[in-house]
Amino acid sequence: MNYTHEMERAMHQAHGIGYEVYSRKFEERLKVEQRREKEYEKGRILVAEIDRKLHV
Repeated sequence: MNYTHEMERAMHQAHGIGYEVYSRKFEERLKVEQRREKEYEKGRILVAEIDRKLHV
């Protein structure tokens, strides 16, 4: 996959590393994916709480 400058910048802003480092270093990739998973779970919990409050 070819990464654009915007994608590279977004990777830096969101995770503090570039795609090249992300793709070469397993430990860095693992950290990024763990952070993404935590953010996803927080989002799911937030949506569930809002949904519960709306449908009470």
